[in-house]
Amino acid sequence: MRRFFSFLLGSLVGALFGATIALLIAPSSGEELQARARDRIGNLRNEIQQAYEARVSQLEAELDSMRKRTSTPSKAKAEE
Repeated sequence: MRRFFSFLLGSLVGALFGATIALLIAPSSGEELQARARDRIGNLRNEIQQAYEARVSQLEAELDSMRKRTSTPSKAKAEE
């Protein structure tokens, strides 16, 4: 989990840094830059959401697997 948050923080910092550099050196108008920034932020938000959902489903699968392993021996003992 700590590794995921480190990745998330790194992605956010990188995105902010990249956006700042783009604003400083881009030869586009302010409106165009704002539109592109909104698009990039939206894409970043979607990527973060997808990464979050993937990690949650992975952790849920691991939890289910652990629950099955711990419940199986107790059922076998109950049948004996």
